[in-house]
Amino acid sequence: MRRVPARLQLVDERSPSIRQSLKTGDLALARAKRDLLEEADNALWASLLLDAPRDTARARYQAAVKRVEALGFTFRSGAALGKSASLDDIIARLETIENGSLSREASKAVVGAVPLPTVTVSKAFEIYVDEIVADELVNKSQNQRAQWKKVKRRAVNNFVDLVGDKEMTEITREDAQRFYRFWLEKVAPKGRKATHSASSGNRDLGNLRVLYEAYFTHMGETDRFNPFSKLNFHEKKKRIRPPFSVEWIVGTILKPGAMQTMNDEARGVALALIETGARPSEIANLTKQSIHIDADIPHLSIEPRVDPEDPREIKTASSERKLPLIGVALEVFSRFPEGFPRYRNRENDLSATLNKYFRENGLFPSRSHTIYSFRHSFEDRMKIAGLDPELRMILMGHTIDRPRYGAGGTMEWRQNELKKIALPFDPAIV
Repeated sequence: MRRVPARLQLVDERSPSIRQSLKTGDLALARAKRDLLEEADNALWASLLLDAPRDTARARYQAAVKRVEALGFTFRSGAALGKSASLDDIIARLETIENGSLSREASKAVVGAVPLPTVTVSKAFEIYVDEIVADELVNKSQNQRAQWKKVKRRAVNNFVDLVGDKEMTEITREDAQRFYRFWLEKVAPKGRKATHSASSGNRDLGNLRVLYEAYFTHMGETDRFNPFSKLNFHEKKKRIRPPFSVEWIVGTILKPGAMQTMNDEARGVALALIETGARPSEIANLTKQSIHIDADIPHLSIEPRVDPEDPREIKTASSERKLPLIGVALEVFSRFPEGFPRYRNRENDLSATLNKYFRENGLFPSRSHTIYSFRHSFEDRMKIAGLDPELRMILMGHTIDRPRYGAGGTMEWRQNELKKIALPFDPAIV
């Protein structure tokens, strides 16, 4: 039993109070069902207080989904029930209604007679960000969240510009095919050079496919046909960035004066990449707590930043690792024990700065080389030196495709192995 708030009794048909059987003698189950119903009512009443028609319709729909779940059923639209529900399921739903204990709205929900609210593509994207995947964004830094939204919003904006900001329920296969053809003109135009890669088109199509499925699953329609299903482009094998040769690193990049005019922090990052094989973003976002220069074995901890005021994810779970410091990297972090605050949360600026400087100062041996080539060189150098394959994967932050046992070797062993590839350098370059 629950009383409807006084100021909402004119708009909630169950006024002045709600009474509903939970149909169980199990106290724990009854509490779980009660909580679902309470959550549904709270969401509905909050939307009614806001007096926003679209949000109210969505809140009513979601409340209906929760009420059906509390009664032990899975919410399904009337069309879905008629198409694929078993006879036993339909009979059970009708019997629940016939006993007369449900409100008119709850009865409609049980048989899928509550209409799906009208929500546009752009509004669905807001719901996706704010509700559906909100937990996935919690540990991202502000820059990571902005980049994540930018990529996914691009797909929505492109679709809206081409087809219009349609209601989600009105998007057709023809709309999806039109969007596919829009990208086909960019990926494989007839008689002209492509302006975009297949991966760009696939990214937009994939993001719309995910948005469509996630939104309707969130709204309780798990078996709805996805109009963006199986629309994609064949991607050619990606070009692998070439590594720097040892001769080039020692004779050109580590040559005294080669990076003299670069700002100190950017130069420190570039030099650290040589003997860590880390991603530039990983080095840029290190904090004092992750740099253990005074430890028995000086090392870096590549790990997520859990500061609630300034969180940051790392690329994958396997990317979390400890890297012993050797050679020029040890020299760099002796000078920068608190990291590189100029580029913290600004990894894109760092990448642009390094690539531009290397290009303009002849530090790339070819047009195909980028700053990421340091990472490829690190892997090659470890392989040539005969380092254990699993140790190489650990130090690179790659996934090991077998159950993990042990700690991956002591830090002292890792350090001794890495010393095999340490390159000579003049400390004055730091």
